Amino acid sequence: MDDNVALADRARAPQTPPMTASVRMTASDFFELTKPKVVALIVFTAVVGMFLAVPGWPPLVNVIAGSLGIWLAASSAAAINHVLDARIDKRMARTRHRPLARGRLGGGTAAVIFAAVLGVASMVVLLVWVNALTAWLTLASLIGYAIIYTAYLKRATPQNIVIGGAAGAAPPLLGWTAVTGELHAHAFILFLIIFLWTPPHFWALAIYRREDYAAVDVPMLPVTHGTEYTRWQILYYTILLFLITLLPWLSGMSGLFYLGGAVILGAGFLYFAWVLLKPPNEAFAMRVFNYSVIYLMALFGFLLVDHYLPAIGAPSEVAWSLEKVDS
Repeated sequence: MDDNVALADRARAPQTPPMTASVRMTASDFFELTKPKVVALIVFTAVVGMFLAVPGWPPLVNVIAGSLGIWLAASSAAAINHVLDARIDKRMARTRHRPLARGRLGGGTAAVIFAAVLGVASMVVLLVWVNALTAWLTLASLIGYAIIYTAYLKRATPQNIVIGGAAGAAPPLLGWTAVTGELHAHAFILFLIIFLWTPPHFWALAIYRREDYAAVDVPMLPVTHGTEYTRWQILYYTILLFLITLLPWLSGMSGLFYLGGAVILGAGFLYFAWVLLKPPNEAFAMRVFNYSVIYLMALFGFLLVDHYLPAIGAPSEVAWSLEKVDS
């Protein structure tokens, strides 16, 4: 009796049409092609660059259109990365769940069209509502990551992350030019921070996934030079990163609030890099990787908040205060 009632209830319950479920799954696959978490961090650093570029509030149109254009370009580059890496993604534990690795979306044709549409839309938005300099720099970054890094550098040299990191470091520079229409030394400091952050960030992941990369003949540093060498490289780059993150304060771009945050966050990164030399377990490399993501988000958060605090604590203000005391 109970079974009959249950069957009757199930028959009366609304069923999701197969077509609707298919459309929903396809939309989810396209969204996954854009690497939304990675792109969110990219756009965040670009937006911080926009706010740091002017003393007050940046023009709303430039912020919205610039963010949209950069998001579209980064999403296009991510989709191209999926297409070019589909063969090796099938063989790697970290990536075998990706849509193209599972044979979805028509074997890649739809993904190529999707990436092209996003890329063209990005250029239209940036050229029409932002400025030509940002559009061309964004296009160069897209080509740098999607083509030069993914198609060539990734498989050509263990320094792939170092060289290819220039494309990934561009977003705050793009954000800056989106608002001002020009390049500035302070924008290059932001670029340099992400450029030096990229190797220790990614090499930590590569240490943990080195067997995956070895299996598909991708010459990541832990594969070609071993994990011990890579751990030391992570420490060296982290030391360089710590020093470079002092530049916003030394250059007068930021004050003591940022400096305090940068020192604390940098000390944390140095701690993780030092412990990684003799890690307590194999999974510790992923702890370093995860901390590096939090580190970058927090560091740029400190930059943003400090920008709108009273201008106290930059070297110029400190020197002026000392002169006042002496007089």
